[in-house]
Amino acid sequence: MTPFETPRPPPRTAGQVLVDQLLIHGADRAFCVPGESYLEVLDALHDVQDRFTLINARHEAGAANMAEAYGKLTGKPGICMVTRGPGACHAAIGVHIAQQDSTPMILLVGQIGRNMTDREAFQEVDYRQMFGGLAKWVAQIDCPERVPEYIARAFRMATSGRPGPVVLALPEDMLTSLVEVADARPYFATKARLGADEIARVADLLSTAQKPLLLLGGSGWTDEAAADIQRFAETNRLPVTTSFRRQDSISNRSDAYVGEFGTATAPLLRQRLTEADLLLVIGARLGEMTTNGYENLVPPELRQKLIHIHPDPDEIGRVYGPDIGFAATAPEAAAALAPLDLGRQNIWGDWAGGLRQEWLKDTESPADGGWALDMGQALCALRDALPEDVIVTLDAGNHTGWAQRFLRFGRPGREIGSTCGAMGYSVPAAVAASLTHPERLTLAMVGDGGFMMSGQELATATQYGATPVVLLFNNGIYGTIRMHQEREHPERVSGTRLAGHDFVKMAEGYGCYAERVTTTAEFAGALARARASGRAALLELVTDPEQISSRTTITRLRANAKAR
Repeated sequence: MTPFETPRPPPRTAGQVLVDQLLIHGADRAFCVPGESYLEVLDALHDVQDRFTLINARHEAGAANMAEAYGKLTGKPGICMVTRGPGACHAAIGVHIAQQDSTPMILLVGQIGRNMTDREAFQEVDYRQMFGGLAKWVAQIDCPERVPEYIARAFRMATSGRPGPVVLALPEDMLTSLVEVADARPYFATKARLGADEIARVADLLSTAQKPLLLLGGSGWTDEAAADIQRFAETNRLPVTTSFRRQDSISNRSDAYVGEFGTATAPLLRQRLTEADLLLVIGARLGEMTTNGYENLVPPELRQKLIHIHPDPDEIGRVYGPDIGFAATAPEAAAALAPLDLGRQNIWGDWAGGLRQEWLKDTESPADGGWALDMGQALCALRDALPEDVIVTLDAGNHTGWAQRFLRFGRPGREIGSTCGAMGYSVPAAVAASLTHPERLTLAMVGDGGFMMSGQELATATQYGATPVVLLFNNGIYGTIRMHQEREHPERVSGTRLAGHDFVKMAEGYGCYAERVTTTAEFAGALARARASGRAALLELVTDPEQISSRTTITRLRANAKAR
């Protein structure tokens, strides 16, 4: 071999090449349900157990949700591996969450042999069609020599611009092929950036406002970025709101924070949004949940001036026409804005201070409504005692309104919830969070309906030593749908009742610590015992279905419906 020749790579199976690429790109764990269609990958992972952890979940949806939560927590693509057909179908919800939540994720799907294509072979699915509208990119690796190319592209696609999911199908016969191919170099994400001229334009327009609002959202917020944007907001007395389930983008204990736009939004804050004359939006898409069904902000042209900064240039102007729009990541924008002092403190101070006081009043411990277990009171009593770095995972449902309204979020603590409203998310997300940060307290909020969709992942927690504490709100109904029923069709209950279960016995059967809590006074002690158990734990919180949300009751909904 001459000095200018590249050493010939050793023969490897494509499955081994794939695993080598995962390591090259910095992946150190994956979540899976094993399948015969990707045995070669599983076998290759056996040889790198000292560098790569494989977590086998109890259901593909759980595995995909764990990978998605890992992506949220780390900013690296969460890796999920599933088998063909039914396995991929089960994992599809995690891909949908990653797409709507802008989370980096890579789903690797075992596939039928290439020589069987288009015969409706056992579990055959065309994944390009199946995931075409759910993912940033979908492909099938038919040529084993191109595995390094495809995997490198998958990492770049998942993390560049607006992050999101990538799906790669892996024919089983391709994975067993022996190849001599060079590895790819470690990937890097392509990021849009803000220059001095762009920041000057933002500052100039912002300085014309009398009642501005800063709205933070989207993915990719780091602890440093959260601190940078807090510095900018506090320096300028600029009130800060967040989009749905992005409350940890800034410390809620900062005087700049005034609330979130989502399912737990105070009615008064929505009114203040109509009074604002300029919105500076960083990272958020301004989607349906944040805009209250596009009613609080009516497209396409707003009454308020709009500055929109988002990592995907195609998102800017997609629904709302901005006065200024720039493509940049949240950390890039926050770092550029952090040192600015616009000299508007005297003009914006009263406006910001008033919004802050309204939010503080709305999040005070609620008055005694006669409920045996009032989760508003319970959470307010302990929120200041929670660790600063607590991770809270949220499921879908009205029960999350208590956490979103009454808890205090902010880095290093995290709020991890699906913005697409997927039930069954919180428990697997909490398992992933506890495995990723075993030194931190992870609290999962889930309803009795959502728990029955993924509660079996507590067995995964026990197997791998994860110690999340699951707060299971049990009111015997699908609460959110029941709320909509009573609002639109009062007293005509259909399909929303749930049969009772002994959740404590279920959790104990999985090896968890478990208690049943029926009064507000019992909650703090039960949580302390759950945390001290050193195991995954479940607290069954028996709540009254009449208290349908943190803001209303079934009786009130019926009365309002009949008065229309």
